[in-house]
Order: sequence, then structure tokens, then C-alpha cells
Amino acid sequence: MTDTAKEPQASNAMWGGRFAAGPDAIMEAINASIGFDQRLYAQDIRGSRAHAAMLAAQGIIGDSDAKAIREGLLTVLSEIEAGNFPFRTALEDIHMNVEARLKEIIGEPAGRLHTARSRNDQVATDFRLWVRDQADAAISGLEALIRACLGQAEAGADWVMPGFTHLQTAQPVTWGHHMMAYVEMFARDKSRFVDARRRMNECPLGAAALAGTGFAIDRHATAAALGFDRPMANSLDAVSDRDFALEFLSAAAICAVHLSRLAEELVIWSSAQFRFVAMSDKWSTGSSIMPQKRNPDAAELIRAKIGRILGSTVALFTVMKGLPLAYSKDMQEDKEQVFDAADNLMLSLAAMEGMLRDLTVNRDKLLAAASSGFSTATDLADWLVREAGLPFRDAHHVTGSLVAMAEAKGCDLPDLTLADMQSVHTAINDSVFAVLGVHNSVASRQSYGGTAPDQVRAQIARWKEALA
Repeated sequence: MTDTAKEPQASNAMWGGRFAAGPDAIMEAINASIGFDQRLYAQDIRGSRAHAAMLAAQGIIGDSDAKAIREGLLTVLSEIEAGNFPFRTALEDIHMNVEARLKEIIGEPAGRLHTARSRNDQVATDFRLWVRDQADAAISGLEALIRACLGQAEAGADWVMPGFTHLQTAQPVTWGHHMMAYVEMFARDKSRFVDARRRMNECPLGAAALAGTGFAIDRHATAAALGFDRPMANSLDAVSDRDFALEFLSAAAICAVHLSRLAEELVIWSSAQFRFVAMSDKWSTGSSIMPQKRNPDAAELIRAKIGRILGSTVALFTVMKGLPLAYSKDMQEDKEQVFDAADNLMLSLAAMEGMLRDLTVNRDKLLAAASSGFSTATDLADWLVREAGLPFRDAHHVTGSLVAMAEAKGCDLPDLTLADMQSVHTAINDSVFAVLGVHNSVASRQSYGGTAPDQVRAQIARWKEALA
């Protein structure tokens, strides 16, 4: 806080003499939001410039006053961007800080800026503009991450690796197929931000405190000037709605879950027990005591970010759940949650993209792991259905018996002899060995969305075209 002796007087002046004395330090601290909502400065100034231009076009204020306001706001903007702006806690928020400084710069015309608007519709507009910008940033970040996944998928479209269920070896898949699963996930994340952006692109400005205004304003003009599709149709809803922030947080939380799942796999795969991948030194750290360690810290931190982002989501839902219409001061608690979630989401997207682009994949380790753990047992069961005519449940039982035999012998299914297999079921013949190889297994999965390299490459081409 600066100049505590003078700031209460400034606060009193902004309130038009309503209070005989300034709020005490505790009230000032709990009431002020400038410590965080100063991040809305660019949106606040943009909205005020559009509002001033509209007021002049409607003849509500003079052209000379509007020009002075718009030019003065640019001066304020340059001061903030240069780090020379004196943010004052006693002025409570970004709106009052900007307006007070504008008055110092241009004098009396600054007082006309707030005609036909309220801080209620002003903050709703500023915040909506900010969240819209963050949705655009998330969309761009996800597109970059999807391209990184596509690069990995294209490189390893036919690299065989184990597919897992319950983190146990299940069936062979390809590295490309595994990477394309995340393409689908992150594409859904992108679509959620696109959908949320479309819904939030309505302008609250002109709703004033809650009931609209008696001035002959042009809300369509300000909406268009700020890049909105239309003004919001109900003034009560305009100042009290925070659905756009809740939708952004919800989309961010789901995206963070997907990032966390991929981060978890990178942590597992880079371990000495797997060695499927090697993390670049850019995204790893060493140990202060164990010189052999390469810790996947970036992946672990991404994995943890869901805690913060989901926490922010729950916090804002809780703030909003019982509020009557229209504006309540509770809603001041919306911004810090969204700011923190957006910061951590953007950081996580950028870090994950970087890790994937620098990731080294150990193709030999993938193949060795896929070739163990009886990963072609399902192929054997399918062969028994197709070639021996067994019902699938019987084929499943025969295959289970052969797996038990291989376990007892300490070998894998392809290492059993034909005699071994025929001792379980006489219909088995030499052609069964063709389906027991992992490459044959993945090549056979030609159903749409399957792991066959041809299918993977077709999906890669589809997504490349979609992104282009």
C-alpha cells in the first residue's frame, strides 16, 4: 500500500462523499481487488474506449470529450505497460484506478466516461474479454500439442508396443496408435474451448448496474467494437452471469486430466524398469545426492496441476451456487481462480508440447515388451474361432490353458511347440504361429480406429487435413 494518509481521501472522493471516513485497514484489505484484477487493465481500457466512442456517436457526450477520453486512456495503457502506473489499494479495483488516473491526465472530461454504465457491467465485460483471450490461447496451445502428438504418431506408426489394461500387458498396439489416442483427447479439449468461446461471445456492456439505462445507448455498436457477436439480451443476466468462467474452468479441468494421464505414462515409461522413452535434459532434473538420477520433474509437475485447476473449478462453482440475482460482492472471488487455472493450464500445455517434441523413443524396448506377457493370447483365441470353429468362450478357455502351460514352462506362447498346443486342442495346426507374432497381430487390427499401421496413418492424415 502506498501513502496511507492520502488514499482514504481518494476512496471517499470516488464514492461521492457517501462515507464520512475511510474504511479501516481490514475493510480496505478485504474489499480491494486491485492486487489481482489489475491483470484486466488492457480489457478495461479497451472496453472504456469503445464505450466512449459509442457515447459520442449517440450524442450523449461531446466529440472533444470522447477524443480526450480515448487518448487519455492510451496514455494510461502505456504507463501500465511500462510499469510506471501507481496502482492504489484505496481505489479498490482496476476500473477506479484507471478512471482516477484518467482524471489526473485529462481533467473534467474523465467524469463523463462512466455515463450509462456501472462497474457491474464493466467488470463483466472486462472479465469476459479476458477469458475469451484465454480460450483462444488454450485453443492455440492445444493445436500445437496435437501437432506434437501427430509427429510422434507419424514417426512410430508401425512401432509395436504393449497395450495395457490395469497396467498389465493386454494386446500389442503401435506407438502411433497410442499417440493418436491423445490426439483424440486433446481435440475434444479443443472443441470444448471452441464451444465455450462461442457461448461467451456476448457483450454485457450497457446492462449498467442491473436494469439497463435510460440513455439512448447503442449496445450493438459496443458489442461489435469489442468483437462480440451480439449484446447480452437480459441486463440482469448480463451482470450476474459467470457461466463463461465456469465453462472455461470445466474445460481446463478436463484438459488437465488428459495432460496428467499422459504425464503419468511418461513418468512410468522413462523409469529404469520400462525404458520405453528417454526424456530430454531440458525437461529433467538430477538428484542432489544420487548422481545416476534423471528425474522427469516437468511431467510430474504437469501431473500435479490438475489439483490446482480442479480446485479452482470447485471453488468458483461453490462461490456461485447460492447467489441471488444480480451482482453480489462474492463475485469478486471469481478472478483469482480463473487467473490461476489459466496460467497453469497454458504452462502445462507448453511444457507437454516441448517434452513430446524432444522425446526419444526406444523402439527395441517397446518391441521386446510387446513380445512378452502373452500379449497375443487374444489373437490365438480369435484364430480358434475363425479356423477351428470353436465358440469364443471355448476358445477363451483353450487359450487360457495354453497360457498356463507357457507360464509353467517359463516361455511365451510362440515358444510352445505344435505338440504342446495340440495336447490342449487337436484342431490347432501350424498356421496358428502366424497370428502369434506381434507384428502380425497389430497388422490384423484393420477395423476403423484400430491399431493397424494403415489405420493409424489414415487417422494421421485425417487430423493433418483438419488442422490445416
